[in-house]
Amino acid sequence: MDIEQKQAELIDHFVNQASTLKGSALGSLVAEATSHPSLFAFSEILAVPTLVELEETGNSVHLDVLRLFAHGTWSDFKRNDERLPQLSPEQTLKLKQLTVLTLAETNKVLPYDQLMQELDVTNVRELEDFLINECMYAGIVRGKLDQLRRCFEVQFAAGRDLRPGQLGTMIQTLSSWLATSDNLLVSIQDKIKWADTVSDLDRKHKKDVEDKVEEVKKSLSLKADIEFRGHEEVFSEPGGVMDYEEDRSRPKRRRHPIS
Repeated sequence: MDIEQKQAELIDHFVNQASTLKGSALGSLVAEATSHPSLFAFSEILAVPTLVELEETGNSVHLDVLRLFAHGTWSDFKRNDERLPQLSPEQTLKLKQLTVLTLAETNKVLPYDQLMQELDVTNVRELEDFLINECMYAGIVRGKLDQLRRCFEVQFAAGRDLRPGQLGTMIQTLSSWLATSDNLLVSIQDKIKWADTVSDLDRKHKKDVEDKVEEVKKSLSLKADIEFRGHEEVFSEPGGVMDYEEDRSRPKRRRHPIS
């Protein structure tokens, strides 16, 4: 079963459970959902009416925890740990995994120093073990560990839940990308038309040159034929060439000495 299908089944399970619970009973469900090793999306659970009703009540802390796992990072938890319940080891691991996904949203090359600071990891060996065993083996990221450059090169990262207001920004970004793509397509089509026009002109020019070459060939051939026929006529006329035997039989004149 792939990670997307597993996610969908888990989300349906927790959404159905949350719909049947109220008040403090939702606390255990939130803890279970945020501890599950295969669940990394929480927006659908956040939208369940019984959870929304926890806002501004004595049990709103459960809603805050769920929001932290939907949109926050390990650093966010440390900044607000006084008003949030202590996390279990499973929740801590999950939040650190989600932190890597958040960092990978904006940067495809993550320096080790940044990762160690964001994850509270003290050495490179511990960091690389975490990235390999808890992130890559879990299927939420793929990438390359570059020990020489001390960085993690991200090739793929699973997406997190959209933060409030992020949908509008995403739509604007996609609209801008679509407009740029349309302009690029028009430019490509114009270049194709230009290339076709140039190709047609080249073909026409080539044909014109070939036609002129043929005309020259025909002209030269005709001229050569005329000259050849002219020579034939000259040599075929009577008396045009003196007969050698006739010349031999003609008596030679003697030259008289000058006195």
